[in-house]
Amino acid sequence: MTIARVDRPKRSPAVSGTGTADRRDAPSRRRRRRSQLTALAFVAPLVAYLAAFYVYPLYRNLDLSLRNYTVRSFVAGDAPFSGWDNFSQVLNDPTFGPALRNTMVFTFVSIAFQYAAGLALAVFFNRHFRLAATLRALFLIPWLLPLIVSASTWSWMLNSESGVVNYALHVFGVSPVDWLTSPHWALTSVIIANIWIGIPFNLVILYSGLQNIPAELYEAAALDGASGWQQFRRITFPLLRPVSAITLLLGLVYTLKVFDLIWIMTKGGPGDSSSTLATWSYQLGFGTLLPKFGPGAAVGNILILIALVFGLLYIRVQRRQEA
Repeated sequence: MTIARVDRPKRSPAVSGTGTADRRDAPSRRRRRRSQLTALAFVAPLVAYLAAFYVYPLYRNLDLSLRNYTVRSFVAGDAPFSGWDNFSQVLNDPTFGPALRNTMVFTFVSIAFQYAAGLALAVFFNRHFRLAATLRALFLIPWLLPLIVSASTWSWMLNSESGVVNYALHVFGVSPVDWLTSPHWALTSVIIANIWIGIPFNLVILYSGLQNIPAELYEAAALDGASGWQQFRRITFPLLRPVSAITLLLGLVYTLKVFDLIWIMTKGGPGDSSSTLATWSYQLGFGTLLPKFGPGAAVGNILILIALVFGLLYIRVQRRQEA
């Protein structure tokens, strides 16, 4: 009896090698997957925070500006869609022109003086004299105080009847000034207070930038006979340009949205003399018994758009400098 022999099919070397490679790569893939999950776990809280406190409020503000909201419809959530009517109403309002002009004046004058004073103080403290650290810490006090405290203090100082500023003017024989109640001085008063608050921020950032400039450059310039002004113009200011750009951009974004200081000191008055887009937006949305949520949100979106334009302009300038 003959038993037929059945040969088993031989495993292909290529298939065998692929299976071995897959088994070897499996731990590596698991490690990569674990690393990706770990990274997502760290990123998830940040994404949730940005979505809850930035994306959703921006979406709600845009929705408010495109609908005709009343108090009842705001609670019920059934406001009719109005398109660009709120923006048209805001742009045609007599308050828009003065508010926009005051916003630009308040922002650019504040930034110019804050930067100039902060740069001068940073250069001054960069000399490392005795008590420099103590004095530098004292200059930070306006920045550390709550804004409500600073605004209330300036309101008291600039009070027409009992303010210390008018008392000092009286001592020197100068007539008192209605700082907060005169249409000619109200905007100037809030600008002075805002400059005082913003100088420490510029001082800290610019002083940090000065620390990164090599001292050898100043030593070489001094050996060549360069004066202090020439050293500042040829070394300090050019090398401080990137830090200055960041300082000015952050100051611009912050100053555009200043609300509490102006509201506590003048409430945007008298009339519209110190009203800005930020205070006007609040006044439309919350400052009356019949709030205008749509126009108030529209003013807020215009303010956001202005800040976005300046931010994009800054990015473009930075790319040109790096290229």
